[in-house]
Amino acid sequence: MWQNIKTAFLLGLLDAIFLGIGFLLFRGSGLIVAAVIALAVNAFSYWNSDKLAIAASRGVEVSPAEAPELHRIIDELCAEANMPKPRVYITQDPSPNAFATGRNPHHAAVCCTTGILNLVTARELRGVLGHELSHVRNRDILTASLAATIAMAATARTAARC
Repeated sequence: MWQNIKTAFLLGLLDAIFLGIGFLLFRGSGLIVAAVIALAVNAFSYWNSDKLAIAASRGVEVSPAEAPELHRIIDELCAEANMPKPRVYITQDPSPNAFATGRNPHHAAVCCTTGILNLVTARELRGVLGHELSHVRNRDILTASLAATIAMAATARTAARC
């Protein structure tokens, strides 16, 4: 419930930013244009949050044959949590990191860097992935994705003023 309230608040904030920019730039007619843009950005962010994050990290989807240990751990964790298995990605990056993304458990992805896969033990990786899957289950990732969209909108506004 709380995640839904935070998401609605962030969507409203994003809309307010776009409406404010539209009004400042074009007055009354700018509000209409800004409202249309805000709706389009909200919809795009909601439906594509997982794809945007994976593309930004240059993640590559891996099959169970390509990463059997990673898939085994995710399969076990998802079974224990009674949740659908997300798509699994690996990104070529030496820094140890992992993240989850997507709008809900049925449209989610988990991505690990090669750095974390080469650094941690299977038990440690299980802990990291359990943490990431808890974000999927609690829908934290949608909230974070919308917050990132708001940050991009604010950055665009600042850049437009310069």
